[in-house]
Amino acid sequence: MATATAALASARRSALTVHRTIPSIRAVRNALPPSLSVGYVPTMGALHDGHLSLVKEARSKNDVVVASIFVNPTQFRAGEDLDKYPRQFEQDADLLADLGVDHLFAPDNDTMYGRNHVTFVDPTSFDKTSEGSSRPGHFRGVATVVTKLFNIVKPTNAYFGQKDAAQCVLIRRIVEDLNMDVSVNVQNTVREDNGLAMSSRNAYLSREERKAAPIVFKSLCAAKDLFLEAAATGTLPVPAKALSTAVREVLGTEPLVSEIQYVSVDDRETMQPLTEVVSKGAIISLACQVGSVRLIDNIMI
Repeated sequence: MATATAALASARRSALTVHRTIPSIRAVRNALPPSLSVGYVPTMGALHDGHLSLVKEARSKNDVVVASIFVNPTQFRAGEDLDKYPRQFEQDADLLADLGVDHLFAPDNDTMYGRNHVTFVDPTSFDKTSEGSSRPGHFRGVATVVTKLFNIVKPTNAYFGQKDAAQCVLIRRIVEDLNMDVSVNVQNTVREDNGLAMSSRNAYLSREERKAAPIVFKSLCAAKDLFLEAAATGTLPVPAKALSTAVREVLGTEPLVSEIQYVSVDDRETMQPLTEVVSKGAIISLACQVGSVRLIDNIMI
């Protein structure tokens, strides 16, 4: 039985071409007729249903689908979870093959950042966002690796999940500022039945922490309900502080929420903080510690 299962997995992967080098994936891309669309899903692996929803969308809308798996070291600070970040390449490759991905780019650190690498893309204003302030240098790493990957893969369409809200705004900013010929598609956050946003880092949660984690989305929903009530009763605008207080109050009911790093009410397009929210809405995002695990989430209102 084990031999048969291994053979089936091997057969699936045979339809998926894995590229470890930049010349390899570039040769495939350059050989494609200009009329074909290329959908691209960049990931750091440890794939879950959120990633897979992006792959399905790419597969349904493009002639050729490329995914990548690369745990980017430049977006991690010292002391963060780079070394323990979940890695399950064989399982991920099987999942991608099952969904019809044509090519998987899986470089190592030396391929992406050579010995003499000195160039970075530095989106300075993003260090002033709530997530940027809590993780200095993170968005510099994200901007650099996404720019490099776009230059390598040259996708027609690229797909990202809304869970990383500031990252999505940043990537759209990069594409516009650097005049890149790629369409950025952001898909809704995929959630577990209890509301917990799917994330590779959910693997860190203990059983008790996982039971407590849905409080994160519940807190965001409380702020959304407050906004919707104001909209329905004609009492807009809503002070941003009232919305953030609603989030904090709900988080405060869960003993396992050991730290609230930030609750931010921002403009949807710029991630700049708002003092009040009018009818066009906003994005409310947060980061908190549930037990030992840092979770982020957001909601559009």
